[in-house]
Amino acid sequence: MPRRPLKRRFFAPLLLAPLLGACSGTQLVDALTPRSGYTVATDLPFADPPYPDAPRLRLDLYRPDRPAPGAPTVVFFYGGNWESGDKGMYRFVAQALTSRGYSVAIPDYRLYPRVRYPEFLRDAAAAVAWVRRHAAEHGVQPGPVAVMGHSAGAYNALMLALDRRWLAERGLDPARDLVAAVGLAGPYDFLPLQSDMLKDLFGPVEQRPDTQPVEHVTAPLPPLFLATGTADDTVLPRNSRNLAARARDAGGAVRMVEYEGMGHVRIVAALAAPLRWLGPVLDDVDMFLRSLPKTGS
Repeated sequence: MPRRPLKRRFFAPLLLAPLLGACSGTQLVDALTPRSGYTVATDLPFADPPYPDAPRLRLDLYRPDRPAPGAPTVVFFYGGNWESGDKGMYRFVAQALTSRGYSVAIPDYRLYPRVRYPEFLRDAAAAVAWVRRHAAEHGVQPGPVAVMGHSAGAYNALMLALDRRWLAERGLDPARDLVAAVGLAGPYDFLPLQSDMLKDLFGPVEQRPDTQPVEHVTAPLPPLFLATGTADDTVLPRNSRNLAARARDAGGAVRMVEYEGMGHVRIVAALAAPLRWLGPVLDDVDMFLRSLPKTGS
């Protein structure tokens, strides 16, 4: 059911919202994001064995000062069309989630044109495996993790949750090792490809159906939270609707939220402390994660 955007308006956030995708906007949001309430260990290498460009394969691990008992660790994958992005730009996401008691890992992954499908999924799986096996060494409570992402990062998260191949390469099973998957404005059913870049990224025509998350929905599934904005003209809402329908048909537990009038960038911008008036995205994600069974080791 569509959600109404909040009506509160502040002059500074109005200036920040359209700038979020630019470097200056990101820096402003970062400057207004609280630096208390958590500790962070930066640039932790997660590639094992090392990849040729292992220096990029590092993550930042945020630990809340007041962890919520039994809460999963959230591994967040950022978007950027699989060709841009940096973990340092998403401290605002980590702050949002740690403020609710979740530990958060934000990994970098290799980008196009350096790599093509499915290598960025292998990087994402390596990050999850590292968190599953080593985060406790950094003071994070052990147990299953939840994967989460925005845009291309939501694709990465949902592919790990649905296509067992990538976590299996790391000795993990999404049904056992993932407690949930959260996707914000993710592309899950986006054939035919339009841009030359995406055609090169995802390979030959005959291979492309295998790259679509909707083609890998089989039971058992981890619980899914899928959110989209009705004004998103970058990744159309039908992506989330189609995946939600397919997962429900397979007997999966799905929560689907559509934010009325919200666009592609604002759905993740709403997680930032100075921009939460844009919509209740943090509250909805938190409510979903709190509704899950408490995790153990």
